[in-house]
Amino acid sequence: MESVVGRILEGAPPRGASLRVVRLDGTVTVDLADLYEQSGRLAVALAELGVGPGDRIGIMAANCVEWVLLDLAALRLKAVTAGLEPGKFAADPALLERYGLSLLFTDQPADGPHIVQIRRVRRLVESVVAGTAPAPVRWEPDEASTIKFTSGSTGEPKGLAATVGSIDSSLNDVQEMFGHGPGDDLFVFLPLSLLQQRYWIYSALRHHHDVTVSVYEAAFYALPRTRPTVVMGVPGFYESAKTHIEATARAARKKAGRPAGPPDEEELRAAACALFGERIRYLWTGSAPAAPPMLRFYTGCELPIYEGYGLNETCIVSKNHPGAWREGSVGQVLPGKKVLLDENGVVSVRPDYPVNIRYEYCAPGDSERIFSPDGTVRTGDLGRIDEDGFLYILGRADDVIVLANGRKVIVRPIEERMRQSPAIGECVVFCPAESVLVAVVSPAGPADPAAIARQLAEANAAGRADERISRVLIADEPFGTANGLLSAQFKPARKAILELYRDRLKDNKEGIHAD
Repeated sequence: MESVVGRILEGAPPRGASLRVVRLDGTVTVDLADLYEQSGRLAVALAELGVGPGDRIGIMAANCVEWVLLDLAALRLKAVTAGLEPGKFAADPALLERYGLSLLFTDQPADGPHIVQIRRVRRLVESVVAGTAPAPVRWEPDEASTIKFTSGSTGEPKGLAATVGSIDSSLNDVQEMFGHGPGDDLFVFLPLSLLQQRYWIYSALRHHHDVTVSVYEAAFYALPRTRPTVVMGVPGFYESAKTHIEATARAARKKAGRPAGPPDEEELRAAACALFGERIRYLWTGSAPAAPPMLRFYTGCELPIYEGYGLNETCIVSKNHPGAWREGSVGQVLPGKKVLLDENGVVSVRPDYPVNIRYEYCAPGDSERIFSPDGTVRTGDLGRIDEDGFLYILGRADDVIVLANGRKVIVRPIEERMRQSPAIGECVVFCPAESVLVAVVSPAGPADPAAIARQLAEANAAGRADERISRVLIADEPFGTANGLLSAQFKPARKAILELYRDRLKDNKEGIHAD
């Protein structure tokens, strides 16, 4: 297996491809060759501050060029980065002690020994003579280059040290499927503290394509201005983009004086092109379940969208891609991964190159519950594999509700049926009394009780009797990352939602009742 990280560290890439960072406060563009040279100067400056192989550098900041420079400089020193999501951690001396950080770079208001404002990175680069670089280093596949943290919204985040071999394996598999190269521009906007977002920067350095880094708040602003060929996004983003496209198409139809009615395929394609640009090769999605109607919407707009599956603990496990795509699946299992199903259909994954075999930071027993000694990961997901090797994820084992009559109900298909309404952004199903199902719905805009009631009737008609939702609570405010009801990857935080609505779930008088 080629070491992508090793190839990156062999020397600067050829000129021509660039990193572009687009935020609401401005755009910065750096040729990848200059980015690499600056990362070498930064590595030398960090070494002068005492950072060496095995030392840890914490980075807690919004996406920016300095974030990328610090990550690359750490690779060139064999130092370890710890990506810390702002809002989930406090930038204080206790954080450095807890995670063994030599330095913490942040854009948060903070002061203290070894805490550095990330804007100082520029001065550190400029303090070193141009062209200066650290001595070459070599990473072995089982050495960890970064610590990534779970994105859950409750409890202390678990820390996982990710090996270089797992990074190399994932990037090689992606390259085999999608063939990124010169002329491509990969667009990412989730926090760089999520390791997978940094994959695409490593890919750009290795395969000489452009990469655009934005932030979630600026994504709709940046897309038509940057005209990427590939967009990396979670399903929640594409649902929001779908709503935006439909609204744009309706407005264009009205402006053109056409008869009232829903936009046709041509109008939707034009609105999608206005948002994403005309160069899209494909859209990438994963990290959370994608609703089939949303996937079909983009296919109808001539924007191929490919869903995949993976976890922090496994990296990419399966992926739909050109030439190997099946509706409803999360793609064929990748060559470097083996998927095992137990007698209940619970998925375990055995990678050729494990991310790790334990958590670096976790509650007692968490590592043993998830990892086997050989690196096999117990995912907690329910799945099946068809005769052609396509994997289907059916839900979470923890989300199987056992009714008082002993029947088991998997809630994910029920939630997906509810989310087919444009009035519903998210839906989470609970069973507070072990006899009836109750849903909490996050509206996709101003709450529309009538539309939600219609979708409730349709969802109940489409399912078995045991899958019938008795009533629906409309959330007081939409699920979001700010209120802790969505994770950083925009998955509903089921435990937090249950805790918030526990009493109301038990109140049979409240909510929209099924007929």
